[in-house]
Amino acid sequence: MSVEFSSDRPRLHGLDAVRGAAFLLTVTFHAALSFLPGPQIWVTRDTPDMGIAGFFVVSHMSHMLIFFVLAGFFARMTIERRGVVPFVKDRLLRITLPGIVFWPFIIAGVIATFIWGAIAMHVAGVTSAPPPPAGFSAGAFPLTHLWFLYALTLTYAGAVVFVGLGKLLDPKGRMRTRVYDPAMRRLVASRLLAPVLAITTALLFLSAPDWLPTMGVPTPDQGFLPNVIAARSYALAFLVGWLLQRQQELLDMIRRDWFGYCLAATIASVLLLLQIKPALFFMPVGHFARPGLMAALYAVAAWCWTIGLIGAGLRFLNEEHPVVRYVSDASYWIYITHLPVVMGAQVLVYRLQAPALVKFGMVTTSSLLILFASYHVLVRHSWLGAWLNGRKVPWGKAPGGAKLEVAAA
Repeated sequence: MSVEFSSDRPRLHGLDAVRGAAFLLTVTFHAALSFLPGPQIWVTRDTPDMGIAGFFVVSHMSHMLIFFVLAGFFARMTIERRGVVPFVKDRLLRITLPGIVFWPFIIAGVIATFIWGAIAMHVAGVTSAPPPPAGFSAGAFPLTHLWFLYALTLTYAGAVVFVGLGKLLDPKGRMRTRVYDPAMRRLVASRLLAPVLAITTALLFLSAPDWLPTMGVPTPDQGFLPNVIAARSYALAFLVGWLLQRQQELLDMIRRDWFGYCLAATIASVLLLLQIKPALFFMPVGHFARPGLMAALYAVAAWCWTIGLIGAGLRFLNEEHPVVRYVSDASYWIYITHLPVVMGAQVLVYRLQAPALVKFGMVTTSSLLILFASYHVLVRHSWLGAWLNGRKVPWGKAPGGAKLEVAAA
């Protein structure tokens, strides 16, 4: 997914790199699902490992928030540069249509691997089984991980309505210039952006008695109406990106403060993980001694990771590098197609006699190798690359050219 600009405008390589890394983190996040303590929730339940479980919790904190922050940033940039109509056409082509086209193949692969996993566990003498797949009603439709594309489509639609209402109700932009922009500037400059966002998110968590502190924002992967926590959290992240784009000099402040945000995120993450025992891993927040503390720690960690990692990307990856560019280009395809590949790898390693950490590494490495190879052979140099990334790269040609691209989501 990309938006093209003329060569006299600098490419935001750091944001592009962060987006690609977040997509790849989703692969490792799903690879960890078969090694979690508690009841079986996935295609297989392998040997539980609290180290992997801790990685699972922390990795899930920020990657989706990062997606929506960057989506908001580049959505406004695209609308300002190209207009609403070209923006809508581009998003329908590169976000909505891939979700529709790829979903049947993904759900078929997911069902096949769940059946395969059940057989593998039965052969191994395990009587438990993975949870049955959701039905196909509107309230339980299995969007799989492609829920992200559906939710992003809804968010883009809301943004278009927001732009229209803004021009109707505030044609001179007084609210934007006198209220929204100064407020955002003060929050970023005073380093209060993450705390303010964390308070909002923590209150959302505590509003749901069944909220799981190990799972964070509940994944809206079933049904066409996202749950309240997810809808509000991701809309808020999108708005943050939108407002940051209005004052791009704020990115310099975030880049400057990346270490402080990441340090705060690390401390909050460690304190959160210290409260989580294997028996409590899938328990609602009410089962913990300090529900308010759990919600606050998770929310602080999530937003500090989100802002800190974006800042780190701007600090260290803002120069063009062919490898980083290649990974970023491949990441969207990898995100769309990874789930059946990861699940299949989890079934293959299930009966191996090896430590959980070794098997987790095997699942992650083999999946990424397959996915990168499929991108290089099937996508990068074909019409699929032109569809998903806005361009296809001729065989033997290095990345680059007269036009620069900025990832839009």
